[in-house]
Amino acid sequence: MNIGVIGTGNIATYLLEQVNENHMADGQITAVFGRNMEAGTRLKERFGMEFYTDLGEFLSTPVDTVVEAVTVDAARLFLEEVVGHKKDLIVSSIGVFKDFAFLDELAKLAETNGTHVYLPSGAIGGLDVLQSARALGGLESVRLTTRKSPMSLGMETDREQVLFDGTAFDAVGEFPKNINVALVLAIAGIGVHETKVRIIVDPTVERNTHTIEAQGDFGKMQLQVENNPMAANPKTSLLAALSILSVLQNKGKSLKIGN
Repeated sequence: MNIGVIGTGNIATYLLEQVNENHMADGQITAVFGRNMEAGTRLKERFGMEFYTDLGEFLSTPVDTVVEAVTVDAARLFLEEVVGHKKDLIVSSIGVFKDFAFLDELAKLAETNGTHVYLPSGAIGGLDVLQSARALGGLESVRLTTRKSPMSLGMETDREQVLFDGTAFDAVGEFPKNINVALVLAIAGIGVHETKVRIIVDPTVERNTHTIEAQGDFGKMQLQVENNPMAANPKTSLLAALSILSVLQNKGKSLKIGN
C-alpha cells in the first residue's frame, strides 16, 4: 500500500516515524503534500518520501490511500479532489463535516468511484456502541463532557470554568481545533443538533478527559478516556494520531472487529 499524507505538521511526522521508520503498517508513505516548503523539505530529507506543493501532482502519484492531517479550514479545500482522483481517504479533521451535506456529497462520490472514506475514532472510544444502539432508532441521548487544561485550549486561567454547554454543532463551530470528538460522536450517534456537549477548562488536570454518556433501548453507557498529549503538540491527543495509524494497520485485513 502506497500512502500519501496531506500536511507537514506533528501528525504527519508521527505517521512517518511509525510507518516508514518503525514499519507499523502494511505499506509506506511515499508522498507528502503541503504548502510549507521548509517543513516538507525537512521531512523529505529525513524520511526519503517525495514532497509536493502541487495537489494535482501529489494525487497523480501511485498512492492508494491519502491521510488528511491539516486544519479544518484547509481540509475543506482538498478532500473532494482526493476522492475525485479515486483514492481512499482518511480524515483527521472531522470538524470539516459540520456541514453534513458535504459529508453526504463526499460519501456519494466515494461510492461512485469505488473508494472509501474513513473517519478515525480520534481521542475517544465507544463509537461501535453508538452505531449499534442506533441501528433500529433506539438511541435516545448522547452527551460528551470534555475537560481540558488551559494549555491545550491555548488560554490562561487559574480556575475551573465551563466554557461551553450546548450542541455538538455549535461546539465544533466555536472550538474547531479542540472538539473534533464531538462531531465524530454525532456522526456515529444521533446527529449534531441532538448530541450535547460540555467543555470545561480545568487548571488541575494534566490529561484531556472525555466522558461519553449515552442512553436508549440498549440500556446505558458511560465511558471516560483520559488522553496523554502528543509530545510535540499538547493540543493534540496521542490517541488521535494512534487512531489514524490503526486505520492504516487494519484497512487491508480480512478480519474486522466491531462495526
